[in-house]
Amino acid sequence: MIEKYKPDMYMKNIYEIDYKKLKNMGIKCILFDLDNTLVPFNVKFPSRKIKDIIERIKDKGFKVIIFSNSSKSRLKPFKDKLEVDCAYSCRKPSTYKFKKILNLYKYNESQVAIIGDQLVADILGGNKCGIYTILVDPIQKKEFIFTKFNRMIEKVIYKKFKNKNILKKGNYYES
Repeated sequence: MIEKYKPDMYMKNIYEIDYKKLKNMGIKCILFDLDNTLVPFNVKFPSRKIKDIIERIKDKGFKVIIFSNSSKSRLKPFKDKLEVDCAYSCRKPSTYKFKKILNLYKYNESQVAIIGDQLVADILGGNKCGIYTILVDPIQKKEFIFTKFNRMIEKVIYKKFKNKNILKKGNYYES
């Protein structure tokens, strides 16, 4: 039961991920959560640092899609400035938008990865769809009210992970 929340990879942040390894695994498309994965939730535009890493990832041949529970208007400045596609109001962990992306872009599950900061939304949703899941630490502690609720659930999950020696916060790994 608890395994459905376990990410395939756990890294400190998006800058620590070995994207070449993902490419070698056959990943062609990366879904990025926005809030607290790419930027703090109250930041309205991407920084130069975010632009640079997204450009490097696209240059490696990846399709990059911002995949967020946030609104279309929240994602639009990132879509425009980063020149990427976006999926908004995804309602993660629902699999509906994950499946829609797979169908729309003609990818199979083994070709897509999601990178996000929430076990209960990003990782659970990706695992339910069978795509590769990468957990990163949240950028900041300040969050939406709904995210705070998810974090309470995550505390219980992390405790169970630790007790079963599955995953410990701060012990990063690649699969």
